[in-house]
Amino acid sequence: MVLLSYTLPAIFVIGFIYFILRQAQGSNNQALSFGKSKARMFSGEQPTVTFDDVAGADEAKEELQEVVEFLQQPEKFIGLGARIPKGVLLVGSPGTGKTLLAKAVSGEAGVPFFSISGSEFVEMFVG
Repeated sequence: MVLLSYTLPAIFVIGFIYFILRQAQGSNNQALSFGKSKARMFSGEQPTVTFDDVAGADEAKEELQEVVEFLQQPEKFIGLGARIPKGVLLVGSPGTGKTLLAKAVSGEAGVPFFSISGSEFVEMFVG
């Protein structure tokens, strides 16, 4: 009777762990993929989008061309005492071309571009 009281809970715990692991394998490990990012990376080696592909938004393109020039030749600006830009914030309504402009900057500067949709943020902390 004492042996049964020790082994029965252990069998239930092992069975529960086995069940959870089988469920995780059956759903392509989605249950245990908390830290995996769904961001897609576009390499800057082969530019797929350039400023020529962006129609309109002439003022934004002019401002972003300065950022591209800094990314291509930072020593020129540092020699003049310019501060390094930490980032660019594109603001606007949906469908106004913010992502296309960001891809164009990436393509012109030859740097990688990471793309992720806002609805794919599941975790509390991203990054």
